[in-house]
Amino acid sequence: MSEVAHNAEREFWQPPAVSAPVVLEPVAEPGMVEACDRCQTEFIPGSHFCHGCGAERSQRDAKHSIGDAMGAVLAWFRHLEFHSVERRMVGIRQQLGLPTASLVSFFVGLFCVGGAIMVGLIFTVQTTLDWQAVQIWRIEWLLGATASFLAAIVLKKTAN
Repeated sequence: MSEVAHNAEREFWQPPAVSAPVVLEPVAEPGMVEACDRCQTEFIPGSHFCHGCGAERSQRDAKHSIGDAMGAVLAWFRHLEFHSVERRMVGIRQQLGLPTASLVSFFVGLFCVGGAIMVGLIFTVQTTLDWQAVQIWRIEWLLGATASFLAAIVLKKTAN
């Protein structure tokens, strides 16, 4: 009978001594394994509670990843709040020495110069008619920039 039950003297709740299997492929990447926040035990797939300490599993589903993405977008939009924009505008105004109306006209002029440059980069010319249309668009953008820069000069207050 002793041939049938090897290690019969061991208690039934003790695991048998087995050599560790050879793993040829990584089971999971270290960043992908979910562990309990309290006891650092790996969760059983699909379980809502930790089998080690009984703590509830933190919800890191797709819902929360969308929520995290929305939180990042909202954090970015905080840069567009009035007091943040106003603080930046005051800093730029002090550096350039321009009043608000003149500064706004200056930025509109820069935008129009950028538009004139982009017209040439975006549109391709294949015929003479295309070339004329691109030149007219460039002229319109540059006229807008000129008018805006002139408005910035006129709106600038003198120091006297």
